[in-house]
Amino acid sequence: MSSPALKAGASGEVTDFNNGTYLIRYTLFWEGQVSLSLLLIHPSEGVSALWRARNQGYDRVIFTGKFVNGTSQVVSECGLTRNTSAELCQYLDTRNGEAFFCVKPQHMPCRALTYMTTRNREISYLTVEEKSLFHRSNVGVEMMKDLKHVAVSQCNSKLSEKIKDKCQIGMKIPVPSGYTLERRWITTFCNQIQLNTKEINGCLKGKLIYLLGDSTLRQWIHYLPKVVKTLKFFDLHGTGVFKKHLLLDAENNLLIQWKKHSFPFVTLQLYSVIDEGYIPMEIDRIPGDKNTVIVITIGQHFRPFPIDIFIRRAISVQKAIERLFLRSPATKVILKTENTRDMHANTETLGDFHGYIQYLTMNGIFKDLNVGVIDAWDMTIAYDSNNVHPPDDVIKNQITMFLNYIC
Repeated sequence: MSSPALKAGASGEVTDFNNGTYLIRYTLFWEGQVSLSLLLIHPSEGVSALWRARNQGYDRVIFTGKFVNGTSQVVSECGLTRNTSAELCQYLDTRNGEAFFCVKPQHMPCRALTYMTTRNREISYLTVEEKSLFHRSNVGVEMMKDLKHVAVSQCNSKLSEKIKDKCQIGMKIPVPSGYTLERRWITTFCNQIQLNTKEINGCLKGKLIYLLGDSTLRQWIHYLPKVVKTLKFFDLHGTGVFKKHLLLDAENNLLIQWKKHSFPFVTLQLYSVIDEGYIPMEIDRIPGDKNTVIVITIGQHFRPFPIDIFIRRAISVQKAIERLFLRSPATKVILKTENTRDMHANTETLGDFHGYIQYLTMNGIFKDLNVGVIDAWDMTIAYDSNNVHPPDDVIKNQITMFLNYIC
C-alpha cells in the first residue's frame, strides 16, 4: 500500500484459507490518496520447485581456501560437507554442531588456512519447465490491474494516541510492524521517540556495541558516524571490506564493532578466516553487562544452501543468547531480520521465497526470548527498496529503532 506523494508505504497481511481463496487486509495508517498493489511473486508450483531444489544439495557455491605457510601459498577446495574421498582438514565447532572442510593440501598443515573466497557453480536442480516459472515476466505479476485509488479520509481515532508504551526490548511484533510516512518509519506497536543529538550521545556513553552478521549490518557501522559525529574508525589492518570494523570514541568510552558471521559467507572477495567465529561462539566470548549491546542478523548468505544449516545456526544463536542472559540478564540483544532484495535476482539461489522462510523461522525460534526485533523485512517492503543493501534512509530508520530499544 503506498502514497508516492506522501512518501508513504506499508505492507498488507495475507491470510490463506487453503482452498484457493485468500483474505488481504490493509490497515489505513494515513489519510490521502492510497494505491494498492498485490503481486504474485511465485505460483504454488514455483514455490514447490524452489523448496525441493534448495534442499537438494550444498554444491551451488564453490569455496576456495588459501593456505599460507611462510612464503608458500596454495589454494584448495573447501565446503560445508564431506563430498570427496581425499584427505580432509576438518574445522569443527562441536558445541554447536558446526563443521567446515577443506581438501588437505600437500606439505601444508591444516592450521595454515588463512583466506577464503567463493564463486557460484553453474548448477540447477530445476527442470526446464520449472525454470519457465521464474522468467522475469512471470515473477511479481500484478494481480489487481487498473484498481482505482482509495481515498482515505481523516479519522478521529489516531493510532499514536492509542499507543502509550515506549519501544522496549521484548515487545511482540505485529503484522505489519510499522509504516513509512515522509520516508520516516513509524512503528505500530510502541511509541517511537525521535532522539536529539545530545540524548543519543548521552545514551551511548560507555556502551560496548557488537554488530554480528552480514553486510546489511555492516551498513550500520558506515552510517553511525553520521549519527554520532565523535565516532572514528580505528584501523585494525586486515583485508578487504569484510575485515573486522571498529568505531571508537575514546573520550566517551564508546566502542562499536562489526564482525561478519562465519561459514557460509559467500563473496567473490578474498576474506580472512583467522579470527573467524560463528555467532554463537562470538556471543559466548562477550561477558555482558547493562552497557553491552549485541545486534545479530543472519540470512542472506544461507539462501543458496539447504534449510537445515540455517535452522541449526538459528537455534545455536538462541542457545548462546540464553547462556548470555544467565550470566548477564542486563545485556541487551537486538535481532535485525533479513531484508528483501531484487525479486529478479537468481531466484533459485537468492530469491525472497528462501528469505521469507528464514524470516518466519527466526521469528519462531526467537519469539520467547527477551530480545528487541527490528523488522527489516517489513520495513524494506514498506519502503519498496528491493535491494539487498537498502538506501541510507532505510538504514537511518533501522538505527533510530535500535536507539529506541537501548536508550
